[in-house]
Amino acid sequence: MTALLTKSLLSSSSSSSSSCLNLHSSNTSLTKLGFLHLKEFDEIGFDRKIKDLGVSLSNLKLKNFRVIKAIEESKTTAYINGKGDNVETLKESGLKSQNGFPCSGNNGVVVSNVGQSTNIVWHECSVGRHDREKLLQQKGCVIWITGLSGSGKSTLACALSRGLHCRGKLTYILDGDNVRHGLNRDLSFKAEDRAENIRRVGEVAKLFADAGVICIASLISPYRRDRDACRALLPDGNFVEVFMDASLQLCEARDSKGLYKLARAGKIKGFTGIDDPYEPPLNCEIAIQAKDGDCSSPADMAKQVIAYLEENGYMQG
Repeated sequence: MTALLTKSLLSSSSSSSSSCLNLHSSNTSLTKLGFLHLKEFDEIGFDRKIKDLGVSLSNLKLKNFRVIKAIEESKTTAYINGKGDNVETLKESGLKSQNGFPCSGNNGVVVSNVGQSTNIVWHECSVGRHDREKLLQQKGCVIWITGLSGSGKSTLACALSRGLHCRGKLTYILDGDNVRHGLNRDLSFKAEDRAENIRRVGEVAKLFADAGVICIASLISPYRRDRDACRALLPDGNFVEVFMDASLQLCEARDSKGLYKLARAGKIKGFTGIDDPYEPPLNCEIAIQAKDGDCSSPADMAKQVIAYLEENGYMQG
């Protein structure tokens, strides 16, 4: 089993020839040395490798020295120096709470296996979401606009972005067609690819929200479970679902892209509303109704969403 020893070497201003490893010094420049590959992860091997580096073990600040033990062929998440909700048992993962090595309470390193990615560690930064939101004077969130093709999703997204921009707020639009020009160009419109399309957009939208940006996602996103999965990625209250409640008849009458006509002719398969279902939201935050002869202007629809954001504190840092 591979063991990885994370380390940084501090340049010492002392006249002593010995070096000391310290991961929490703010007054000394750090030089990253990469990883040490230890054949055996035991105290003897650790002590021998430290001596080879010319570092006195007694000079190590053990409470700050972190050891990451990579877990091969494992499907668990292991906290090296603390506790983890996703750890089945430390015994099953091959780790012990201390393992004879310096550990520091709950200030631990987490080695995770996520999907096909193994032995990965989440790195935190001293600049966090709150700092970015304070800088931007707004709260990061995701406004998820869903509805049939032709219901006015992109129209609302652009009007909303313009309205917020005029108020000094930073936004970014993730449009369903636009993301398929690049990020999701490898996906079709089959059910499984539609799900992956929404998953990717949800993850990107989550990053924008974490950056403090008001992210406007405009996609048909026909399946309720996929939209709910994107909601679950974000803290409570950070996902604002906007349903463009326009009937199939109205959307087909508009047919600005000519897609309904092609779908009716059988030239497009799996088209939402024709031969593929659309599942309307059950508990969306905002519903914008459009009826024949009674359609709100883009500016009025945007004002409705902006009013919700103001009432819920998203316009303040």
